[in-house]
Amino acid sequence: MAKKSFWAWGLESEEPTVEQMREMAVKVSRQYGVNLEAVAPPKLAELSLRKPRISPPASITEFCSTDTHDRAVRSYGRGFRDRIRAFNRQFPNPPDVVAFPRNEQEVEAVLGWCSESGHVAIPYGAGSSVVGGVEPPEHADGIVSIDLSSLDRVLEIDQLSRAARIQAGVYGPAMEDQLRPHGFTLRHFPQSFEHSTLGGWIATRSGGHYATNQTHIDDMVESVRMVTPTGIWESRRLPGSGAGPSPDRMVIGSEGILGIITEAWMKIQGRPKYRASAGVTFPTLEASADAARIITQSKLWPANCRVLDPGEAANAAGLEGSQALLVLGFESADVPQDEFIRMAIAMASDAGGTLDDDAIKIVNPDRSTPAASSSEAGRQGAVGNWRDSFIRAPYTRNMTAGLGLVGDTLETAITWDRWPQLDAAVRDALNGALRRTCGGGSVTCRFTHVYPDGPAPYYTFEGLSKPGGEIETCDEIKAAASDAIIAAGGTITHHHAVGKLHRPWYDKQRPDAFAQALRAAKGVLDPKGVLNPGVLIDP
Repeated sequence: MAKKSFWAWGLESEEPTVEQMREMAVKVSRQYGVNLEAVAPPKLAELSLRKPRISPPASITEFCSTDTHDRAVRSYGRGFRDRIRAFNRQFPNPPDVVAFPRNEQEVEAVLGWCSESGHVAIPYGAGSSVVGGVEPPEHADGIVSIDLSSLDRVLEIDQLSRAARIQAGVYGPAMEDQLRPHGFTLRHFPQSFEHSTLGGWIATRSGGHYATNQTHIDDMVESVRMVTPTGIWESRRLPGSGAGPSPDRMVIGSEGILGIITEAWMKIQGRPKYRASAGVTFPTLEASADAARIITQSKLWPANCRVLDPGEAANAAGLEGSQALLVLGFESADVPQDEFIRMAIAMASDAGGTLDDDAIKIVNPDRSTPAASSSEAGRQGAVGNWRDSFIRAPYTRNMTAGLGLVGDTLETAITWDRWPQLDAAVRDALNGALRRTCGGGSVTCRFTHVYPDGPAPYYTFEGLSKPGGEIETCDEIKAAASDAIIAAGGTITHHHAVGKLHRPWYDKQRPDAFAQALRAAKGVLDPKGVLNPGVLIDP
C-alpha cells in the first residue's frame, strides 16, 4: 500500500512541492495585500518522537510496529489543527505501538493485551477524522493504535437481497472495485471517500454524497460485527426489526469507545447507468433554499440537491459572486431520469431560479439521441466546476500550511422554520470572531444535504492570522460558531462526528441520562475503559 503523508491530506506522493507552496504563498499574499514566504514542508528525518514506553508480547509482535512513520501518521487525524501541528513537527504524544491485525483473531489478541495491561486502544480506519477522533489522550501510560487496513475484503454478496458482507478496514475505492464486477455499489461517497473506511463510516455515522433520502451510513447497515474486550458483538442480519432498541444503532456512531468493528452486512444497489444533472441559479441564498425545500418535500429524491450561497458559488463553481446555485442530480440503475430532473427544474423555476447554461446533462444509454457519456454527466459548466473543487479542496489546503492562513469548516442541521435564525447567528459569530482575530475574513455556506424537515448547512471560513498562531485563532473562531449553533437549536455535527473537538458542545446537546446509559454500556463492554477514552463520554 502507498505510504500516507504524516502531515498532509493524502499520500506522500501527493504532498505539495516547494514550488507549489511558493506559488500559493504568492496567491495568498496578493489576496490579503501582504508579503508571505512559503515554509518548506517537514521531512520524516526531522521528527524526534518519544521512545515507545511499552512493548507488545511475543504472540503479537509479528504484526506490530514502532516505526517513526507509522506512529507519526497515527498521532493525528487530518483536521486543520492536526495538519498545522504535524506541519510544525509537533508530535508530543504519539502512540507507542501500531498494530496491524490481519484477521479478527488478531484483533481480539491485541485488544485483549490492551485490556489486560490497561493500555489505551484506539481503533484506526484511515485516519481522516477532522474532530480529534483518533488522537491519543494525554496522560496515558501506554497507547496502541489498532490499524484495520488489512481487513479489506468484500467477503460475500447476496445478490437476491442486494447485500454484501464487508470487512471494516476496506477503503472506499477498494470496496467499490470489489463490488463493481458484480454490478453493485454501496453508493456512499463522503468527501473523504478515498481516505476513509467502511468501519470508520459506521463508527462516525458518516454522511455520504447523496443529498436527500438515504444518505447516512445508518440507512445502509444491515448488521454489524464488533470485537469488544468482553467478547464478540454481532447483530442478526435483518431488513428491519421492531424487537426493542436496535443493537446496530448502539454501534453506529460509537466512535470506537465500545469495541472494534470488524465487518458488517451492508445494503448495496445496482450501479447507476441513467443520470441527469443541471445547475439552477438564484438571486439569493433564501430563494435557492426555498427551491431545495420544495423539491425535497415533493419526494422526488434527487441524488444531488446542493445549495451554494453566492460566495460559495463563486469560489467553487466559477460564478461571478452575485447568484446562489442549486446543483441538481438524479441517477438510477433501472429508470431513465429525464422526467424527474425536468420536474425538479420546473419547481426550481417557479421558486425564481434560472437554468444555468440553459442545458440539462442527461445520460440515457437506451437512446441514440446525443447525450453526455456517463463520465461527463454533471462534470461540465458550474456543476462540473463545483464537483472538481469539492474533490480537490483537502489537497489545496495542504499548500497553505505555514502561511498563517486560517481556513476550516463546520456543519450542522436545523429544521426549516429555524434555519434563517441559525444562519444569521452563525454568520454573525464567525464574522465577529474573524474581525477580532484576523481583522476580517470570509464566510460562505452551502447545503450538503437536504431533508423534508430541514437542511444541513456547511460553513467555510477563512482569515489571515499570524504564522504560529493559527491553531489558537481557529479554535476561537470555531468555538464562537459552535456556541451559536447550540444556542440556535442545531446539532454540533451533521456528519463529521464528535471526537474530542466537539465534546463540549455535544455534552450540551445530548441528554444527561443518555450519557449515563452510554457510560453503563461501556462499563459492560470495556470494563477497563481502554477503548478511545475521552470520546463521547468521560473515561
